[in-house]
Amino acid sequence: MTDEKKEEKTRGLLIVYTGNGKGKTTAALGMIIRALGYDWRICVIQFIKGSWKYGEMDGIKRLEPEVEFNIMGEGFVGIIDDEKPFEDHRRAALAAYQAAVEKIESGRFNLVILDELNVAVSLGLITPEELMDLVARRPDELHLVITGREANRRLVEKADLVTEMTEIKHPFQKGILAQKGVDF
Repeated sequence: MTDEKKEEKTRGLLIVYTGNGKGKTTAALGMIIRALGYDWRICVIQFIKGSWKYGEMDGIKRLEPEVEFNIMGEGFVGIIDDEKPFEDHRRAALAAYQAAVEKIESGRFNLVILDELNVAVSLGLITPEELMDLVARRPDELHLVITGREANRRLVEKADLVTEMTEIKHPFQKGILAQKGVDF
């Protein structure tokens, strides 16, 4: 194998976790554990989850300073207890987008995870053009993970790895509510 081919196979990957099933964020966060084993520098930016308390918030703080965790969303848009104007969510998403640009271009990280960016795009908080511009800014050596339902078709085509989480069975179907430590 030539050095050129070997180098090509070890470049940074664009990874997408999407689908209606559980586990997209969990899969991305699981990559953190593996990456820390190689002394990688990691940044997570959450585009949607912002107003609720969930376990990964405190769990990831224990991994600082190797993992930088940025909660930037204004919460889930248009569901349950959301009474914020859409424009507030858009402003928060644009701030997360600008932070993502800075982190991606900084050269400080081996792995950047943009959690729920797919949802931000599908809701119109971030445009498909902004999404693809963000992806285009990725240096060759950076691994970039994008999560969330309804991944944009152009993103899926561009990605190196796409995993679709498919719900087959869910406890909610039996009336079992979300469980602390498992679901949030």
